[in-house]
Amino acid sequence: MLEPVHDGYLADPFVLRLPDGTYAAYGSGPPPAEAHPGARAFDALWSATLESWEPRGPVLERLPADLGEDYWAPEVAVAEGGYWMYYSVGHGDHGHHLRVARGDGPFGPFRDLGRNLTPEESFAIDAHPFRDDDGRWYLFFARDILDAERPGTHLAVAPMTSMTELGPTTAVLAPNADWQVFQHDRQMYGRRYTWHTLEGPSVVRRHGRYWLTYSGGAWTGPAYAVSWATADHPLGPWRHAPAGTAPLLRTRPGLVGPGHNSLTTAPDGSDVIAFHAWDAAGGKRQMYLERLVISPRGLSVPALAGAPSPQH
Repeated sequence: MLEPVHDGYLADPFVLRLPDGTYAAYGSGPPPAEAHPGARAFDALWSATLESWEPRGPVLERLPADLGEDYWAPEVAVAEGGYWMYYSVGHGDHGHHLRVARGDGPFGPFRDLGRNLTPEESFAIDAHPFRDDDGRWYLFFARDILDAERPGTHLAVAPMTSMTELGPTTAVLAPNADWQVFQHDRQMYGRRYTWHTLEGPSVVRRHGRYWLTYSGGAWTGPAYAVSWATADHPLGPWRHAPAGTAPLLRTRPGLVGPGHNSLTTAPDGSDVIAFHAWDAAGGKRQMYLERLVISPRGLSVPALAGAPSPQH
C-alpha cells in the first residue's frame, strides 16, 4: 500500500528541486476555520532526498481580507535571482484570481507584488509556471468556461512576457469524459450545469514532446483522478491521452481521491509525481511521491502496476 511521505495536511503539493539539489514542497492548507493562526499562508517543507521532510513554516504574507481568505495551490519558479510564487486567492470557490509573489529564498517570506494576473477571467486557479528548454516561460492554469459542450473548469496557457505579466491566453484542454464531472445540476453563474472540472496542470518535456498531467472530477472525494495529454509545443494544440486510456491515478484500495499533482526529478534524475490523497478518516489531504515513467507511448506509475481497479 502506498504511504504519504509527510503526516501533515498538504493539499495540491508542488515539489521544487532547488539549485543546490535539495527540495522544497509547498501546498494548500486546511479550510481557514481549521488553519493555524498567523499572518502567512501556505505551509512549506524541505527535504535533502525526497524521503523525509522538515516543516519550514507558512511562507506567504497574506493580503487584505477583502481579496479572499482561501489561498490555493502555490507553485514556485526560480528566475532572475529570485523565487516567484504563483497562487490563487478568493472566497471559498468563488472569485479566485491568479497572483504572483516574490521571495529572496525558497521559504520566503513571499510578498505579493500587487498584480492580478487574470483580470479578464471570472475564475482562475492552479497556476503552473513552466520554463521551456529555450528559456521561455509559460503559465498554465485552470479557468471557468461556460460556452462549451462540457461546461466547467478547463485548462489554459499564456506565455509569460515577464515573471509578472502574461501574454494572450490560449485554450489547452476541455473536458472530454464523464469521469471528469465535478457535480451534476450544479448552480453556477445563475444557471445549473453538469459541471466538469480539469485542474492542477503540470508540464515536462520528454522524448521531443510536451507532457501535461492534470486532475479531473471532484477533489472532495473518491472520484478525483489524474490523466495526461501531449503536445508538440507549449501553446498546443494539446491532445488528450488516447481513447480508452485509464486515468494515471485513481481511487483504489488504500488510496482515496488521488489528485492535483506536480512533477519533479529524483536525485538520480528519474521522474517523480507528487500528489495528494485523503487519509483514511477523510479529514486531511496528504502528500505522496511515486516514481513516474514517461515513455513515447504514455505515462505509468510502476508502484500501481497490477493494482485492482475501483469497483464502480
